[in-house]
Amino acid sequence: MSTRYESVQSSALYADAFHVASPAAPVGAEVWPRKPGVFIRQAATDPDADADTDTVTAMDASRPSHELACGQFGLVPRWVKSASDAKLRSTKLVNARSETVTTSNNFRDAWLHGQRCIVPMMAFTDDDWRSGRAVPTRIARVDGKPMGVAGLWESWTGSEGDVIISYTVLTVNANSHALMSRYQQPGNEKRMLAILNEGAYDAWLSAQPEKAREFMRAYPANWLTANPVEKGR
Repeated sequence: MSTRYESVQSSALYADAFHVASPAAPVGAEVWPRKPGVFIRQAATDPDADADTDTVTAMDASRPSHELACGQFGLVPRWVKSASDAKLRSTKLVNARSETVTTSNNFRDAWLHGQRCIVPMMAFTDDDWRSGRAVPTRIARVDGKPMGVAGLWESWTGSEGDVIISYTVLTVNANSHALMSRYQQPGNEKRMLAILNEGAYDAWLSAQPEKAREFMRAYPANWLTANPVEKGR
C-alpha cells in the first residue's frame, strides 16, 4: 500500500492543475500517516454558512464550487469514541479499497454522504520487492505534472467538542497493471492509488454515490514513471 506521498509545493500548480489557490500555510514536502496535508472537496452550498476553520481557499466562481481544505492523512470514522482511539485507528486508514467502501464501517458513511475529495500530490512511494528486499520507489507522472488522487474526507467531533478533519486515498486492484504489479510484497494482492484523469475532477466530486464507482480505474502504466528513492532523501 502507498502510505507516503510528496505534496505539491509550487503555488502556481494549485491554480494551474486544480483551479484552487495554494494553501495559506506551508504543507510539508512529504505526507505520511497522521501528518497534515491538503485535499480538494466541494464547497458548502450555503454561501452564508460559516466556513470550516480548516478550509483554505475556494475555486473561481466560473467553475463548480470547490475548496482546498487541510486535514490529517488517515481517516477518522464518525463512530470513533475518543481522540486516543482516533489516533490509533487513523494510521491504518490512509488507504481505502474502492471495492469495499460501501460495506466498510470505516469508510461507508463518507462514501454515502458524498464526501469525496481529490488529494493533490507530485508522487507517491511504494516498495519494490523484486530483489528480495524492499526498495522504496518514487512513482510520478511521466510529464512531471501533479496527480489528483481520488479520496474520501471526514469530520469527527469528540465528546469535548474537539474536531479532527481527516482524509484517505482510494485504491484499485493492480494485479494486471504493467507497472504497479511489480510493487508491494510477493504473494499479496497488488494495489495502486486511484489516480483521476484531469478532465474527471469536477465529475468525481459531484457524481452521485452510485455513479462514483465508475471513476475507480487503474491509471495507464505508460503515463507513469518509477525510480528508486535516493539514499539520504
